[in-house]
Amino acid sequence: MGIGSGIALVVIGAILVFAINVDTGGYVNLDMIGYILMAAGVLVFLISLIFVMRRRQTDSVARTTVDPASGDRVTRRSVSDNDPIV
Repeated sequence: MGIGSGIALVVIGAILVFAINVDTGGYVNLDMIGYILMAAGVLVFLISLIFVMRRRQTDSVARTTVDPASGDRVTRRSVSDNDPIV
């Protein structure tokens, strides 16, 4: 499940709560099912966002060498960001 699934659950739940007015004879409470679907959708959406943010990775590399001409130490640092969000 991902971000789209969470949004879909919220939309389906909102349709059940606010748009459908059907008398089921007391067997099924469509409003309660809609609220449960909306809560589950929000939960799935937030968990998906947390996992997307955790996948970001940053690599930092530092290399130290000696300059042959002057004898000084030279440190090069490179940072690469592997960002999955495009």
